[in-house]
Amino acid sequence: MDQRFETKQAADFFRTEYQKLVGFVKKRIGDLYACEAEDLVQDIAVNLFYKAHFSAPIEDLSAYVYGSLKNALIDFFRKKKDTIPWDQPLPGRTEGTLADVVHDARPDALSEMERRERAEQLYRALDGLKEEERALIIATELEGRSFASLSAAWDVPINTLLSRKARALRKIRKGFVTAQADGIQKPGDRMKKPVSE
Repeated sequence: MDQRFETKQAADFFRTEYQKLVGFVKKRIGDLYACEAEDLVQDIAVNLFYKAHFSAPIEDLSAYVYGSLKNALIDFFRKKKDTIPWDQPLPGRTEGTLADVVHDARPDALSEMERRERAEQLYRALDGLKEEERALIIATELEGRSFASLSAAWDVPINTLLSRKARALRKIRKGFVTAQADGIQKPGDRMKKPVSE
């Protein structure tokens, strides 16, 4: 058989059967690696076209290609590593892809500035509290201590601690509201344009 005839016959075969071949591969490798299906089919096509010569004439091109695909699938699964495609859901989750999870976690300048302003406001508010209120807020909110352990350590009833914390939190909230009313911008206000009258 003439070499050009075999090449044309193979090209016609891939042109007409391409989607069936891709479907054949997708069915065997599953949805997680579906993007690899076209690559495997194209590798078989390239190998077929760039062979210097056929050692023996191919009598049934379809059987030859499907056999080559089966062998390529075996190789694929042997080499397959546990990878997670960027656009597929993460294993064990219904939502969220790897691309959603991996992002630049560094804060931008505006976020960092807003964080520092909030911290300064919080420290000012804490400075405005009585010593016992400040100690209670720091112990429960920053150190994560329980009211029961504080009650035992400070010899103060739990209900008294709860009342002190509620009073301290009201003062902190009032301090934030007063600061905003006095013209101290809340985070993000700096970027807003003033409204012209």
